[in-house]
Amino acid sequence: MRGNRHRTWIAAGLATAGVAVGAGLYIEELQTGHTDGGYRVAPAQIKAAATDKSCVGTRPAPTAGDAVHYTPLDRTVDHLGKLTSGRHTAVYTGLSVDDDDNAADVWRIPSAAFDTAACAAAEKGVTVRLHSTDVNRKDLNALADRISEDMSRWDGAFQLREVGVDESGFVFVGVDDPERAEPILEDTFGVRYIRVEHVEQAHTLPLEVPEAG
Repeated sequence: MRGNRHRTWIAAGLATAGVAVGAGLYIEELQTGHTDGGYRVAPAQIKAAATDKSCVGTRPAPTAGDAVHYTPLDRTVDHLGKLTSGRHTAVYTGLSVDDDDNAADVWRIPSAAFDTAACAAAEKGVTVRLHSTDVNRKDLNALADRISEDMSRWDGAFQLREVGVDESGFVFVGVDDPERAEPILEDTFGVRYIRVEHVEQAHTLPLEVPEAG
């Protein structure tokens, strides 16, 4: 699954090199089963998603410092992280990395200012593909926190096994019995931005650290 990486993997790798990584772009994995979404959007779905705009970067590569050891795509994601954790937080939804196409897919509430900044952040040869949503990451994180606040609260009705924010604009909820769980969760938290699916058992997703070189 090297072809598409979740934002967390890049964050973990660049942080070890001392490169500033935008905080708050993902929900850190908790032992309760609350994860940051991982591959809830399959690579094929990402490639098929409607793209509002795409651009190929022209930003020059660094010539010194720790960041020079990383790929243009990795550094582009780091640049995007700084944007989405700063003044563009209100429009940012999520990000996925496509190694095969040397591209970053960004979901956001449409914003001309953000689109311009995102394209300017891309290094030479890296493609940024922009997709529309109607919700930002902060609100999705808050919803995920509410759902996972007490993982055992639903015992007796169903088992809540995973909760995570998907980069494309919804909260994934993994349960043992979706037919029983879905109406209860939707009645409690609303229909929008929740996707309920069967999960065999709770787990957290591994972090992949990009190789330097």
